[in-house]
Amino acid sequence: MTERTGLTDNGHKYRWKICVLLFFATSINYLDRQVLGILAPELTRMFKWSEADYGIIISAFKWAYAIGLLCAGAILDKIGTKKGFTIFISIWSVVSMLHAAARSLMGFIVARFALGIGEAGNFPACIKTVAGWFPVKERAFATGLFNSGSNIGAIIAPLLIPWLFIKWGWQWAFLVTGLLGLIWLAFWLAVYRKPDEHPGLHPDERSYILADRPTATQEKVPFRLLLKDRRVWIICLCRFLTDPVWWFFLYWLPKFLSARFHIELLDVAAPIIAIYVISDLGSIAGGWYSSWQIKHGHSVDSARKRTILICGLMALPVTFAAVTNHLWVAVGFISLATAAHQAWAANIYTIVSDIFPQNKVGTLTGLAGTFGAVGGALGALIVGIILQVSHSYIPIFISFSSMYLVAWFLLRVFVKIET
Repeated sequence: MTERTGLTDNGHKYRWKICVLLFFATSINYLDRQVLGILAPELTRMFKWSEADYGIIISAFKWAYAIGLLCAGAILDKIGTKKGFTIFISIWSVVSMLHAAARSLMGFIVARFALGIGEAGNFPACIKTVAGWFPVKERAFATGLFNSGSNIGAIIAPLLIPWLFIKWGWQWAFLVTGLLGLIWLAFWLAVYRKPDEHPGLHPDERSYILADRPTATQEKVPFRLLLKDRRVWIICLCRFLTDPVWWFFLYWLPKFLSARFHIELLDVAAPIIAIYVISDLGSIAGGWYSSWQIKHGHSVDSARKRTILICGLMALPVTFAAVTNHLWVAVGFISLATAAHQAWAANIYTIVSDIFPQNKVGTLTGLAGTFGAVGGALGALIVGIILQVSHSYIPIFISFSSMYLVAWFLLRVFVKIET
């Protein structure tokens, strides 16, 4: 006899197929944005970019990402996840391919800005999908699983991009990765429906998914009232402080390894893959541990915050990566920090759906993401200037190492998660 948990019968696990779709979308999203980071040393030499020029290019993406996130969440809440996700992945896939036409600094700035607008839709769409397809006790784990796709994209990139670059030239790296998004779109249009409308969903699983759905009264909370909620702004501030850390590793890691350890394009794959494999484990473990605590009687509030505290402690030693003379020691410290970030992300994303009504999840995820992207944009400019002036990564690593503990403190003091 099938259990009402929906966990014992393979025919009652359709929600995990949806999670797999989100995983691949996130993998492609990060693969597309990672192309520039992998090719940065070559493109810098080819187009004679300074550190500040590269910082401006990265900053352009992030400012656009901030604008896109602010709009993406509201669009998704307005027109629905299926149509909204279709629009955003179409934009970012086509724009990714158009990078191949760039020939100047301004050309890359414009291309990155347009890519940021399109890619902004991924995480609000994924978080909104998880909120609709998973009960509270499974959301952090589901979020950790799909979010691990960001690391898979980052793992594939150093294997695929150098090969495409050597085989056919840098333009093909952008063309091939952009095409992958359009292939994913065909599967999304064929598979996705809301759980209460999906013809292939077993009634037991539908009941399990919808069991802890908020009432209609709880759902109808005006957005202007949500903006008066202190928790909204604390979550936004936490994203503002911590997102720049991840953006730094995403775009400066190949340059850091090249500058510090003289790693060339063909040799960068092994350390980057190691870092992102461990990051993947962090994403999954962070989501699993938080969900495990809830299933074993801990409150949602204590489960999320305890996991986030552990993340903050794990990130502290990353400072030593900037001073060690041993490549794999540096890789170990960076891996610990990136795993901490991914575990943190799985929980901070889920907190939005823990606290707020489902029909506002996309908007509020987008709002928080906007603050994170603004922080990332400012961080990129500051990093570029610091490197231009001092040629040292030490102050960057020192400042970034403590951000997660600061964020945990803000959540601990000012945010109460009540579900």
